[in-house]
Amino acid sequence: MEVEFTARQVSVPKGVRSQAEEGLERIARILGKGARASVVFRAQRHLQIAELTIKARVQTIEAAGKADTLEGALRIAIQHAENQALKYRDRQFERKRMPKLDKVLTAPPVVPAKRGAQPEGMHENGKLTRAKVKTAIPVHSFPVSTAIVEPHILASGEAIAVKPMTIEEAVKDAEFRDKDLLIFRNRAGDLYVLHRRRDGQMELVEVP
Repeated sequence: MEVEFTARQVSVPKGVRSQAEEGLERIARILGKGARASVVFRAQRHLQIAELTIKARVQTIEAAGKADTLEGALRIAIQHAENQALKYRDRQFERKRMPKLDKVLTAPPVVPAKRGAQPEGMHENGKLTRAKVKTAIPVHSFPVSTAIVEPHILASGEAIAVKPMTIEEAVKDAEFRDKDLLIFRNRAGDLYVLHRRRDGQMELVEVP
């Protein structure tokens, strides 16, 4: 990268120039070949200022840094310029990865020919003339199938309690065995059906 240094009312040590060249070379590898840069060092009261201007093919980067020393100001300016170069490279990479919009072809309407009608481009005397040819593009559509859920019946003997129990014991037993249905008798011999509704509540049905 071609680098132009300018010092205004400050003296630039050789180490600072080497630091600037190394940092600008890193940025040049990001932006590509053909980039040029100019570095301006100046002082403002007790602050040292480093200003960078980097011109690539289609991108211009400007960055500045302020610090107590020229080394610190140059380090800040190079860091800002390098961040801008990385963002520009990422944007270009994402732009190249974006797919192009596919062209959508629409089929012209197909008009059925009437009986006895002459085709286009033919006169009554039988001579052919030039005519525009219409091409029909077939459009395939797939039917939307709706899944039909059929009832599934399971036979289970675990839903019947063997020993008599109270309603509280039946609820605890159903919760313990994680069952949505329980058929039981109380100690008086009455038959009950305990089941869980869709809202999660337990419902008790007394069988007459």
